[in-house]
Amino acid sequence: MTAIYRGMDQPTLDAGYNNTTAVSNSSALLQDFDQRSADLRAAHGAHLDMRYGPAPRNRIDYFAAAKPGPLLIFIHGGYWQMRAKETFSFLAAGPLAHGVHVAMVGYTLAPDAALTEIVAEVRAAIAWLKGNAQEFGGDTERMIVSGWSAGAHLTAMCVDEPGVVGGVAISGIYDLEPVRLSYLNNKLRLSDEEETSLSPLHLPLSTKPLTIIYGTSELSELQRQSEQFGDVRRGLAGDVVPLPERNHFTILNELAEADGMITREVCLIAGI
Repeated sequence: MTAIYRGMDQPTLDAGYNNTTAVSNSSALLQDFDQRSADLRAAHGAHLDMRYGPAPRNRIDYFAAAKPGPLLIFIHGGYWQMRAKETFSFLAAGPLAHGVHVAMVGYTLAPDAALTEIVAEVRAAIAWLKGNAQEFGGDTERMIVSGWSAGAHLTAMCVDEPGVVGGVAISGIYDLEPVRLSYLNNKLRLSDEEETSLSPLHLPLSTKPLTIIYGTSELSELQRQSEQFGDVRRGLAGDVVPLPERNHFTILNELAEADGMITREVCLIAGI
């Protein structure tokens, strides 16, 4: 077959971005995430599904720490077309143990929204939190934005929003060219213009701290994307952190745990 991207033909490129197939027990891991998340929401369910915009998924789950403190805004993944904030509530446990408030952001999925609209929704969610999180004890001048997979892309797109002091991007996509050329574009329908204007790799770089994290057991394309984005950010605040033996799903335990590497990065940016 004809090579269409970095020497890869269509089936090879599609496989290079299919995390669900690459991790054989991904279904069981996601079921575990759902159960742990249900347990956390049962214990911290005072501020769920708060609306920040008109669309059905324009909602935020807010998990308040025991006292006022910095706020982590987490953006879920799923290639902008799958998953929901509820699956990832369990991640709040790690930051909460250090007094960091956590807000989980929902957004409209493709194909119901174009990626341009999704980015706008996440920015609107951050703006809503900037205006409202003080009510729950969140420090709106000390917000950290973080996300996983597609959420890491959205993190990089939103790190310069008012009140955000830095970001932690986990297992992300920073160049949309291979996404547009792969099966993922069946729902995303990225235009040539969106490929460039929504690729953090090709946009002006934020000077705010941005830590880029990936697992060494992830697909090689995901690892390359993180390393490439880290290379263009060389000299700016933030590090590239490869986590040994973590795959695209198990890496999230490093945020769910109080002593996890990602939790420590969040606390570092938060100044605690």
